Amino acid sequence: MAKTQAKAPGSSSSRVTTLKKRSEFQRVRKGARWATPAFVLEAKERQEEGHGPPEPRFGFTVTRRVGKAVERNRIRRRLKAAVGGVAAEHAKADFDYVLIARRPALTAEFAGLVSELVKAMGRVHRAPARAR
Repeated sequence: MAKTQAKAPGSSSSRVTTLKKRSEFQRVRKGARWATPAFVLEAKERQEEGHGPPEPRFGFTVTRRVGKAVERNRIRRRLKAAVGGVAAEHAKADFDYVLIARRPALTAEFAGLVSELVKAMGRVHRAPARAR
């Protein structure tokens, strides 16, 4: 018997479309970047994709230097929840984003994490692309 996961209608958190391939993460490295105490946000516009509805995609990087697996997974879940809450209003549909976690993302207040994310998205959208 197949299990289905029903999502409550009108729920505030939406699923986040994620980057999967290393080449996608590498391409975003060449874009705009903004650092906060809890994470670094990198963003780059996509031009090559013409299939499917355009929607923002997100990648999450939490290195082993940040902590053990339980802590890294908790940080990743917190960042995904923050992105799910603000992506609809602040993320651009034709952009890819990568969040590189830092240790303070584990203990920072969630509201502060969300406000930093909103500020960082505003900054990367108006920053000129870096030459690398």
